[in-house]
Amino acid sequence: MSAEVISIVALFVMFLVGTLLPINIGILAFVATFVVGTSALGMTEDEIFAGFPVNLFVTIVGVTYLFSIARRNGTIDLLVAAGVRLVRGKVALIPWVLFVVAAVLTAFGTFTPAAVAILAPIGMNFAYRYTLNPLMMGMMVISGAHAGAFSPIAVSGALVLDMVEGTSLSVSAPTLFFASFGFNLLLSVLTFALLRHRTGGRALVAADVSTDEDAAADPEPAEDRLTGVTWRQALTLCALVVLVVGALVFDLQIGFLALAAGAVLALVDMKNQEKAVEGIGWSTILLVAGMMTYVAMLEHAGTIELISEHAANVGAPLIVALLLCFTVAVTSAFASSTAILTAIIPIAVPLLLSSHLSPAGLIAALAISTTIVDTSPFSTNGALVLSNARGVDRERFYRQVIGYTFGIVGLGPVLAWSTLVLVPWTL
Repeated sequence: MSAEVISIVALFVMFLVGTLLPINIGILAFVATFVVGTSALGMTEDEIFAGFPVNLFVTIVGVTYLFSIARRNGTIDLLVAAGVRLVRGKVALIPWVLFVVAAVLTAFGTFTPAAVAILAPIGMNFAYRYTLNPLMMGMMVISGAHAGAFSPIAVSGALVLDMVEGTSLSVSAPTLFFASFGFNLLLSVLTFALLRHRTGGRALVAADVSTDEDAAADPEPAEDRLTGVTWRQALTLCALVVLVVGALVFDLQIGFLALAAGAVLALVDMKNQEKAVEGIGWSTILLVAGMMTYVAMLEHAGTIELISEHAANVGAPLIVALLLCFTVAVTSAFASSTAILTAIIPIAVPLLLSSHLSPAGLIAALAISTTIVDTSPFSTNGALVLSNARGVDRERFYRQVIGYTFGIVGLGPVLAWSTLVLVPWTL
């Protein structure tokens, strides 16, 4: 049995065991990475550790720590009240406000995970406070971030356009942007319509709420309870502004900025921040870090590249295009979307040059299929939503996020392929 097959079998076994037994899949992934990496691939310990997602680890720890402090000193209540006043009490509009803000941030150059890292904690606190469906809220924040991600000045948009520019193909920048924006807007409309009336954050599990210090029942709206801003809350707001400016304007690592801001806030309020570290999503970090370390090993083994090559060698251009969309969707749910895009576009170029498929259509379909699955808890965006959810049964919410992602993986590529590849080809 080849190393590629062994790595795929091990991945299947991990999910099977992690689904049937109450054990964190991240632990299984770390063990499998070491066993498969050393025995089947001959990797050294240094090579295995090189796959550990340090950037993701620091980002999730830093952001969840900072917002844990902000929640404990009442700053989140201030943000919730301000948001409600912004929509004049129409709570149903809050997810759309965050969708638009996320889209604007990424369209003007914010890296998608940075935008989600800023908005997910706020959105999940809105969901908890006003018993909105946390799954709906989190997924709409992510969709909003992807809606603007392929503008010509966005990170992902610039990457794709630059890669295509080096070929004889022509892809219009507005076409790429509006295709992604329209698709994610449609996805958000469907998510809002299907999930808005489902169980909200508090109702998911009463036991979890009753054990959370910050989740005590409080019938008063936040804006009625807040009579002023304390100096600690003002300092926290300043820290959040510095976080946003540092990450968006100066392109500084958001995790380190959040840790630094959190440390300053903890020093000026030691008594109330003793338990702030408990707000860090440790179980989520373990799960995501373990899986991403395993995926790095898959890339080292050439498994992901092998899957892409097999998809490209099937034959009929339309079928190959559909298989490529499915391939990037499945692999991107566990790996870096940017890395997958970088790998798949060169594979798609020969197909486009030898067929009558629409270059803009297929490139846009691949871009959409690669990014919409970042709702996965194994991706940075999905992990941020999962780790910032409040008042939920963690295991149940994790399964909900997984179920939502499976739906996206199953239907998203087909819809993207149908509208952007099949329809232009038939015209």
